[in-house]
Amino acid sequence: MRIAVASGKGGTGKTTVAVSLALSAPGRAALLDCDVEEPNAALFLKLNGIEESAVTVPVPVIDESACTSCGECARFCEFNAIVHIGTTVMVFPELCHSCGGCALVCPVDAIREEPVAIGTLACASVSRAGESSLRIIQGLLSIGNAMSPPVIRAVKDRSAAEQEAGAVDVFEIIDSPPGTSCPMGTAVTGADYVVLVTEPTPFGLHDLDLAVKTVRKMGIPFGVIVNRSDSGDDRVVRYCGREGIDLLLQIPEDRRIAEGYSRGQPLVESAPEYRSVFSALAVRMKTSARPASGGVQ
Repeated sequence: MRIAVASGKGGTGKTTVAVSLALSAPGRAALLDCDVEEPNAALFLKLNGIEESAVTVPVPVIDESACTSCGECARFCEFNAIVHIGTTVMVFPELCHSCGGCALVCPVDAIREEPVAIGTLACASVSRAGESSLRIIQGLLSIGNAMSPPVIRAVKDRSAAEQEAGAVDVFEIIDSPPGTSCPMGTAVTGADYVVLVTEPTPFGLHDLDLAVKTVRKMGIPFGVIVNRSDSGDDRVVRYCGREGIDLLLQIPEDRRIAEGYSRGQPLVESAPEYRSVFSALAVRMKTSARPASGGVQ
């Protein structure tokens, strides 16, 4: 069961909801922090045995002694990562999407691919109430790199590999990047259910509408959680009613939650009554989810 927690904009409380679901989900659970440009879920958890590894992507390297400057590689590349000027062929690794096509079309095999690090994975076990275990897998994009989808896929692939190796089925909670662009789409792909977190403001409603259109186009069941629900008006509630969207939960402003957040304390610890609420939500979403989609994509 994979639940992706997303939002049309940042700052709505997406990570707060993701961490709360991970700490409250029944049985084994895994929290995948796919907000790789600014991962922060680990700040609210007590980690044990952190393991780090590099995330790499293949990038083309030109063998100038074999290159005939035919320009086939540059003509093939849609991202302008390879440029052919006269007798010179230049590679711009930061633009490369690692499709491997340039090496395939080279008529003289003058292109090879070498791995280049673009980020890191951090994996750890998490202390959680009761006998159930929780695993966190976090991706972090390297500074100066703009290609976050490969790091997001690496997080999801690592979780799938751990589950296969342990022959266990877990509740996966995916903390997605904010917005509705490629990183968010990569994170929610393969999810069985998407939770859209928003706030009752004009900006919140505008970006929620974009997120709703995105997940509807992807054909994934979804529902909405309104955070700080008493800080604005009822525009989001009325929107959900008009659109026939499942309103999962409204979280009012609570000083305990705000103070706990400032100390790095999860919502379900600063306001313990929410633990049973999020546990029930996880079960409810499982019954509303689409049929299992197979491996993590």
